[in-house]
Amino acid sequence: MKIEGEDRRALWFEDGAIQFIDQRKLPYNLEMFTAKTVEDCAFAIKDMVVRGAPAIGAAAVYGMVLGQDNVDKTAEILRKTRPTAYDLFYATDFMVKKIKSGEDALEVANNYVEDIIDRCRRIGENGEKLIKDGMKILTHCNAGALATVDYGTALAPFYIAHRKGKKFFVYADETRPRCQGLLTDWELEQEGIEHVVIADNAAGHFMKNGEIDMVITGADRIVKNGDFANKIGTYEKAVLAKENGIPFYVAAPISTFDKTIKSGDEIIIEERGREELAVINNCKVMPDYTKVRNPAFDVTPAKYVAGYITERKILKKIE
Repeated sequence: MKIEGEDRRALWFEDGAIQFIDQRKLPYNLEMFTAKTVEDCAFAIKDMVVRGAPAIGAAAVYGMVLGQDNVDKTAEILRKTRPTAYDLFYATDFMVKKIKSGEDALEVANNYVEDIIDRCRRIGENGEKLIKDGMKILTHCNAGALATVDYGTALAPFYIAHRKGKKFFVYADETRPRCQGLLTDWELEQEGIEHVVIADNAAGHFMKNGEIDMVITGADRIVKNGDFANKIGTYEKAVLAKENGIPFYVAAPISTFDKTIKSGDEIIIEERGREELAVINNCKVMPDYTKVRNPAFDVTPAKYVAGYITERKILKKIE
């Protein structure tokens, strides 16, 4: 990922600690968060210092390094932070097996993270083939380098296409309540990709008026029948795309595929706190008596998906 013209990563391990770009502070301030303990890492995941399924997985493997002396307890602490993103569970299970088999924890974790980056690069190379000059593409939430350590999932095809000289335009949903679309805006601005941010409920307007040619989102968990969980609001974008004859693609590494769950009805949907809706940038936007519901994700049925962009190939259905 480019930050002020330099190549950077969303997180890394250095001097016995995990260094995170603090995504709670973006896009207004670029600040770091240092996790020196397992509890620090768990806080970073739960409080969304780091977010995005692959990046959560990367944080988890480094968290396992910090707590390798009590591997089962560490895994238990980390697994309780976020219930929906499958990479968290994939990563902790992976590290438990490796550490118990006697392998060097930090070496294994570094290899895991490098593998994530390589998978995302290949997702970009596969997805780039879908992008034609002059296309207008919608994305929801942030599935870029910040969400995956580098390259991204949904944004990886944009980066590869842009670096190949293709000309296209991106619509980035604001993505309330945490406005992660502003993270996408920040990334695309750093990369020099032409784009705008739109309110979540404006997407249908642009689709109906022929201003969107394709939709690409990321995913936090893809299950056996092809249903997938992603940031709240993804389902309605998929329905709108289908209604307007617009292809809807999901970009994710194989580590996000959970074959232990048969359908999306079984996915646990995280509900988060009231403050995310009621307060924006420390400004109260709802009175104290207002009650809210705040699901962090929704589930989109496979019937709305034109294809799954993976590091191996673009799948028309889950194999």
